Amino acid sequence: MIRVLVAEDETLIRLDLKGLLEAAGYEVCAEARDGQEAVELARETEPDVALLDVKMPRLDGIEAARRILDERPIPIVMVTAYGERELVARAVEAGVFGYLVKPFRENDLLPAIATATARHEELRALREEADSLAEALAARKAIERAKGILMQREGLSEAGRFQGFARARRSPGGRPKASPERPWPPPGAPA
Repeated sequence: MIRVLVAEDETLIRLDLKGLLEAAGYEVCAEARDGQEAVELARETEPDVALLDVKMPRLDGIEAARRILDERPIPIVMVTAYGERELVARAVEAGVFGYLVKPFRENDLLPAIATATARHEELRALREEADSLAEALAARKAIERAKGILMQREGLSEAGRFQGFARARRSPGGRPKASPERPWPPPGAPA
């Protein structure tokens, strides 16, 4: 069951949201009356998704969203009576995944939660993939550094290394033949 934090300073709207969510099969794990309480409850209850009003006492919903996301990324949907571009831009910058303007219907809210949750999951998967690629790149860089050290120690250039491989494939027994760049066998190796 998806656990939802609802932060709304107007009691009737908060109770309506709670009833609507519970009727749809969600668990309302916490209810906040202001932004500061929303941040604290998000920390304590670890909801799967949060619905936050924009204009709330003590701390507005957008700043509350920013703080919640700094601590633990979750999908957040703003539910507000204010649809000004500046507020929407601030909400997007804070990292929220949805923005609903009141009055809204159940037909608006539930798809917004589902969409926010899906987008959040996609972003999480992309971040994991980016981390994996960063690790692979770091490993590749370490291999290239090691290869460079070995080539320097053996007195090889990149072109000479490839020439040595080609000679090894052509020579009987698979051993590369001597070249001016690399004598065979290498100095110090048994013949």
